[in-house]
Amino acid sequence: MGSPYKVLIIDDTEEVLSALCKFFKQKGYDVLSASNGLDGLKMIESGKGNLDLIITDLVLPNISGVAVISIVKKKFPKLPVIAITGWGEHPEALAKEAKADLVMEKPFKLPELEKAARDLLTK
Repeated sequence: MGSPYKVLIIDDTEEVLSALCKFFKQKGYDVLSASNGLDGLKMIESGKGNLDLIITDLVLPNISGVAVISIVKKKFPKLPVIAITGWGEHPEALAKEAKADLVMEKPFKLPELEKAARDLLTK
């Protein structure tokens, strides 16, 4: 594999963020992280890292994951985004409306998330 894929993971739950970052690093990804939507958006907009994929929780402080997805998709329509949520169907509908490429409900298995990420990155 050439240079690793750059992934930004946004989640306000420290344990989830830490576990996702650790898992994707072990799989060879270059991982950036943010604990709220505003910080995530700043990283995206600064061009820091020229991202290949974003994984974001939907319910976040400052700016929601749905808003992050919507902004990202307007500015970078080809940048794949996976929305993760522990909430029922309503946020999932919002994520689809914001044009998330995929919505996964928590709890999910990390290998399933990584396979989904790889599928989006290699299509």
